[in-house]
Amino acid sequence: MRISSLRGDRAFLRKLTTLTIPIALQSLLLASVSAADAFMLGRLDQNSMAAVSLATQVQFIMTMFIMADTSTGSVLASQYYGKKDEQTVGDIFNMMLRSMTVIDVMFWALCCFSPRPLMLFFTNDPVLIDIGCRYLRIAGWSYLLVGFSQCYHTVMKIPGHARMSMWISLASVMSNIILNAVLIFGLFGAPALGPEGAAIATLISRVIELAWCVLVSMRKDYIRPNLERLLYYRKELVIDSLKIAAPVLGSALLWGIGFTSYTAIVAHMGSDAAAANSIASVVRDLICSLCNGVATAGGIILGIELGAGEIETARTDGRRLRDLSFVIGILSMVVLLALTPAVVHLMKMTPEAKSYLTGMMVIQAVYMIGRCVNTVTINGVFYTGGDAIFDTYSLIVMMWCIAIPAALLGAFVFHWPVLVVYSCTCVDEVGKIPWVMIHFRKYKWLKNLTRD
Repeated sequence: MRISSLRGDRAFLRKLTTLTIPIALQSLLLASVSAADAFMLGRLDQNSMAAVSLATQVQFIMTMFIMADTSTGSVLASQYYGKKDEQTVGDIFNMMLRSMTVIDVMFWALCCFSPRPLMLFFTNDPVLIDIGCRYLRIAGWSYLLVGFSQCYHTVMKIPGHARMSMWISLASVMSNIILNAVLIFGLFGAPALGPEGAAIATLISRVIELAWCVLVSMRKDYIRPNLERLLYYRKELVIDSLKIAAPVLGSALLWGIGFTSYTAIVAHMGSDAAAANSIASVVRDLICSLCNGVATAGGIILGIELGAGEIETARTDGRRLRDLSFVIGILSMVVLLALTPAVVHLMKMTPEAKSYLTGMMVIQAVYMIGRCVNTVTINGVFYTGGDAIFDTYSLIVMMWCIAIPAALLGAFVFHWPVLVVYSCTCVDEVGKIPWVMIHFRKYKWLKNLTRD
């Protein structure tokens, strides 16, 4: 890692910062919804917090499908935008919306009509299953909307409207948090609905978010779907998108199902372990907002450069992003360790759960270095040039052949302590770093994906 490279081009850093700040804040805002749910329900009772945390793993899996669709659209749209082909950018937007319809309807149906089988995957505790099912039957209706909102957010950032996207997310998050407090605890004369209140708050906030996205897209200089071409089929675009989407979706599902498996493994070790893991996960997601923002912003910059044919500029900026990822990782580790005492003190948990939470936070601090490096380098750099297949290979080896088998054996065969099993779930990101750095230097990600 060469820190000096980060000082080599103030114009790049200025451009990256301008995009990163609103995107990172947006990621932080979205993560804060889960944090608010965990904190408020944690003040209510430990079972409600743990059950809702497990139930929202369904949306986490859904997010993997959404990410595959929006990541593919972002890669292609940013390169065609760099080429100044606005009609193709609009066609890509329409293509994203069509595939998102399938995703939204599928998860809505699963949550509203078959919530119990979903909860049984995460826990065998009947109390947690009952609470989780009640939550999913209501929250499932919000899944009809969330995918469409993310399509709008994705295309909004490409021409430089990341700040507006952030303001929309802020409105959605603030309405969610306020309604959470009112409906969970029964403030201002409202009924105290507990977990169901959190689900209703989520649904209302999603309606606000999508409505605002649609209204804003009507403005000048914003990308909007062309309704006359909504069902228009361009064979070459579909082929190009499938080439990108297939490995991206494969990687997303491998990572998402693997991560959900981690949650399920730890949850089956007891309600205290499940509660501690839910809080640790929320803190992790909040701190990851910065690396998520840098990855998304860096990907947009590299995509525009590649689409415009500025290959050497993209090569240099890719190296800067790689080096920056290590700085972010170390910073994230320090912040997480500094927050640990306050987080443990604030939560209303059993002494054993607090002990687990302290250990998980320390383990997770080391994990953050790998998480930040891999997020920026893989999702921000590799994906931009259509090089997503590497991520699939790395996940198969590190997560599915090493981390998950070790955690399963430790939890159900050797009966290792909770924190040892949790350590197994964090080994994959750290173990990938050397492999990622070697692949970076092959420059397979340095590709212009546009067509004439």
